[in-house]
Formats: sequence, structure tokens, C-alpha cells
Amino acid sequence: MALLEVHNIGKRFGGLHAVKDVSFTVRTGMIKAVIGPNGAGKTTLFNLVSGFLPTDTGTIIFKDSAIHGKEPHEIAVLGLSRTFQHIRLFSHMTALENVMVGRHVKGRAGFIAGMLGLPRTRREDEGHRDRALEIMDLLGIAPFAETDATSLSYGQQRVVELARALASEPSMLLLDEPAAGLNMRETADMAKMITKIRDRGVTVLIVEHDMSLVMNISDEIVVLSYGEKIADDVPLAVQQSPRVIRVYLGEDDA
Repeated sequence: MALLEVHNIGKRFGGLHAVKDVSFTVRTGMIKAVIGPNGAGKTTLFNLVSGFLPTDTGTIIFKDSAIHGKEPHEIAVLGLSRTFQHIRLFSHMTALENVMVGRHVKGRAGFIAGMLGLPRTRREDEGHRDRALEIMDLLGIAPFAETDATSLSYGQQRVVELARALASEPSMLLLDEPAAGLNMRETADMAKMITKIRDRGVTVLIVEHDMSLVMNISDEIVVLSYGEKIADDVPLAVQQSPRVIRVYLGEDDA
């Protein structure tokens, strides 16, 4: 069953077609990757799907509802969460506090109750804290819960950001280059975490430059070149596609 359906979406910046007439689907329970050379439109595509940019053309359907035109927080409430290419953690906050920020879409007590410190709010906060710690334990960063998030190593900060995205309990997780800046061991660990997340019922759409990671964990791969889709298939077929090979050798004239 398709969880996400992208139909003929497009985005221009001036005279540049950053994304042009791109369509693909992501089925429930899969890991789907989006790859392509620098400037191919991958991050723009993510920003369109997650509501950080408005589409110029096309439709985006998530859980059978149109989400193009919705704000990012509205899309997050529906169950679609994301990370960013550049780490965006809050300084002067612990790793646990950063992860708990991701629980805001689950809040029910209300602003006034929070200001007054009512019992309902305290119970809700305790529940959010417990759930955040469970997610951190799943990803192996619970020992750093009370550590200032920005004092952690780069790789650990990446995992904190991943935990924060999971804290909203999404149906689908969009990962924008989660292995960027990681060494080989950290990249291997990240691949295991992404697979573990999928195995726990979260569908994953990932943009990534590390081809070994993509080929090892993806069920399907979309390839972009100059904003256009040139392939959408299983990893082996994508690896063997003459057009994809030309793009990565710098010989494609698309």
C-alpha cells in the first residue's frame, strides 16, 4: 500500500527548474532512497514533501490526504517527520531535552495548563520524558541524556537529531543525508539504526550520497538529474542503468 504518492511535482527558482515533473510512490514499510549528483534537486524535493517549500505544480498525497500547501507543523501532526542535512540542535539544552522537543506534536495539556503547572501537565511531561528516553535507548544514546547536546561528537549529534525526529512517533521519516560527515564505523552504525527503525514500523525516505549505505539498506531508489527523475527501481537495476551510470560519470546530457 502506498503511504506517500508524489505526482508530477515541480519547483522553479527564477529560470531554474530545481524539480521538474517528478513522480514516485513510497510503500508502507519500505526504505526508499533518493540519489543524484550535487544540484540534482534532492533536498528541494525533500523540502517540497515536508512543506518547507510550496510546490509550483503537482500533488503530494500522504495517507490518502493531500499535503501540498500545508505547513510543516501540519504535516508533522499527520505523521511525517524529517531530519536536515545540517544538524539543527538547540544549544544549552541536554540531549534529552532536544529529543523531547520532538514530542511537541503529541502535547495535549495546553498552554494555560503548562503555565500553571497543573498535574495533568506534569504527568504529560513525565510521559514525554519516558518516551524520549526509550527512543534514545533504542538508538544507543541514553547514556548521554543529561549531556549538553552540542558538546557531543558530531556522530552522536546526528543520532540525537534522528531521535528527535522519531520522538513525534511518525509513520514516515525523511532523512536528509544522515551519514554526512560520519566516518566508516559511524556510517555502518547509522545504516543499522535506519534498518532498525524500519523494522519497528516506520517507513523511511532517505537522501544520501554514500552509495554503499544506499545500496545496502534501500528497497527502491529514485535517481534525479538536473531536477528530473531518470530512474526508479530496485538497487540492482539502478546500478545497471546505462543512464544512471552516465550521470555519475559526468557524461549525461539530460
